[in-house]
Amino acid sequence: MPKRSADSRVAMANQRCQEKTPVQILHEYGIKMGSAPVYELIQAQAEGDMHQSSFMFSVTIGGITCKGRGSTKKAAKHEAAEAALKLLKRDTQPNDRRDGLSPEAGESNHVGVLQELAMQRVWCLPEYVVCLETGPDHMKEFTVTCRLEGLEESGTGSSKRLARRAAAERMLGKLQSLSGSPEITWSPPSRVYVESLRQATGEKISLLRRTPLSIPNTDYIQMLLEISLELGFQVTYIGIDELTVNGQYQCLVELSTRPVTVCHGTGMTSSNAHNTAAHNALQYIKMVASKL
Repeated sequence: MPKRSADSRVAMANQRCQEKTPVQILHEYGIKMGSAPVYELIQAQAEGDMHQSSFMFSVTIGGITCKGRGSTKKAAKHEAAEAALKLLKRDTQPNDRRDGLSPEAGESNHVGVLQELAMQRVWCLPEYVVCLETGPDHMKEFTVTCRLEGLEESGTGSSKRLARRAAAERMLGKLQSLSGSPEITWSPPSRVYVESLRQATGEKISLLRRTPLSIPNTDYIQMLLEISLELGFQVTYIGIDELTVNGQYQCLVELSTRPVTVCHGTGMTSSNAHNTAAHNALQYIKMVASKL
């Protein structure tokens, strides 16, 4: 029986999965080919209003890399996955693995294992961010951070791929540690819905409702942390490499609410930008929590 080409395999997968998202289709295709797609956040920036942001993700699978941009992380991932599916249909040849993830058996492919786990549990897919690159060109060392449902672990390696794998391995180890056994039973905390903030009655949220957010030298980062611990959502700061037109640092702060809340901040230093982003997030929370 003749072997189907990669082009026909992707086409058949698309026919069977008309109702599935590009991310799901590409993931299923990658698992069958022994090369799970790997997503990496490569750009996050604010555009205008502090609640309107732009994200760019890259996806690597089977030796090809495609990028996608969207107003949310999910939209950017779908855009990247769709571009990869189109490229696979057009360019991939049978049995062509090129420089993708090697089909090494079992536990060495931690990236694929973690991705599959997230899909099975209906979690957000793992995100991999290159946070450090050191050494001369011939002896580079990369540090990659893996983020999954409010957890973070970092790994290092002589290539981004090896660093991603190390980060994924450490994340799997953390999940096992949180579960108390090799079998992963840990579940992320319940999501906090934005509309539920109106009914919140905790000490910190009640204090926020009656506290002016205009007092100089206030540590808004700590205040936001205390609010997040009380209400049960995660806070993630994302630095933006590009300075503003006025030469100020920029960053985004992401709250793991439903829907996700993203606020922008600027400042003369990176820490000032973080504090401003936290201040803007607190303003938003206060506004929502004070509505009748």
